[in-house]
Amino acid sequence: MISFWEKTQLLNYDLVVLGGGISGMFCALEYRKLNPKASIAILERGLFSNGASTKNAGFACFGSLTELISDAKHMDNKSLCKIVQMRIEGLSLLRETLGDKNIDLQWKGGYELFFEKDPKALNQIDHFNDLLKPLFKKKVFHYNNRKIKQFGFAEDRVKHIVENPFEGQIDTGMMIRSLRSKVNQMDISFFSNLTLTGFETHENKNHLSLILKNQDLNLKCEKLAICNNAFATQIFPSLDISPGRGLIILTEPISNLKLDGTFHYQEGYYYFRNIKNRILLGGGRSVDFKTENTSSFGINPKIKSQLIDDLQNFIHPKQKVSLAMEWSGIMAFGKDKIPLIKKHQNNIALGVKLGGMGVAIGSQVGKKLAILLTD
Repeated sequence: MISFWEKTQLLNYDLVVLGGGISGMFCALEYRKLNPKASIAILERGLFSNGASTKNAGFACFGSLTELISDAKHMDNKSLCKIVQMRIEGLSLLRETLGDKNIDLQWKGGYELFFEKDPKALNQIDHFNDLLKPLFKKKVFHYNNRKIKQFGFAEDRVKHIVENPFEGQIDTGMMIRSLRSKVNQMDISFFSNLTLTGFETHENKNHLSLILKNQDLNLKCEKLAICNNAFATQIFPSLDISPGRGLIILTEPISNLKLDGTFHYQEGYYYFRNIKNRILLGGGRSVDFKTENTSSFGINPKIKSQLIDDLQNFIHPKQKVSLAMEWSGIMAFGKDKIPLIKKHQNNIALGVKLGGMGVAIGSQVGKKLAILLTD
């Protein structure tokens, strides 16, 4: 049962943003800048920013050496540089909007582990340094095998380390809390636990009626921004997007922990970092792609077992550790890492398929989507 006040003031908006994660909130914030008098609402399917925005590992990165090598197989050099540039600009926009202190940004450097004596990827360091130099003005990747012992890795397993000084780590929870605070300050409504299942276009095509799961509400808007990443296929099944579930495990505090920074191996499919004196380790989709091609949260025991093995065998081999937490998040992938930003119709646009790089590009995707809907 809806009141007159609810109907006239709470159920009609100029813009509704579907998805309350990084890209969704940045879309709403940018649209507010461009349209100061617009009424804006964000619909989030979970209690928090569900999906990947609150489930990620908190990496401020643009891609490890082997990840960029893999990406280059699906795009030319110009496109690769363009997506790296977008990641750089996205991280800059995130910092400018929220401030480094409010996301606990720490530039500790990034490192990639190699397990072969003479991995072919190392022969491409010069090529990628030359390719990326116009963006960073300095060499990005260099050997630093002294770090193997310094970080306490198993020296019989880890043969090489490539260091990248342009990588850091953030506190994901602080970032989302700061974004929510910005959204509230800008008079943008945020609704949790609402799932959009479809929409109806009115005869004049200037208004949309939104269909919400298990809700008898006639929510209307003039424009709709789709920012729910992997879950967009539930409304637009023809989209060329595949969900990808990512598992993360977190240890209990470890005495005398040596590693400090953000780390990758095997084309970025595995990643870990320290959170003070804990180790956060995630990834491993490559162990079981078929099962992890899902939009359902859950723990894959095969992948969890692999992560624990890696943790004990070469990441922190000299001391047994206990796990404190485990969780999963849902990402969205396609044939390449280029995000999908386009109009579905005049008053509906999508900003999805962030390719596991939401922290880096979510702000830019949201901004571009707001501009697209303002034109």
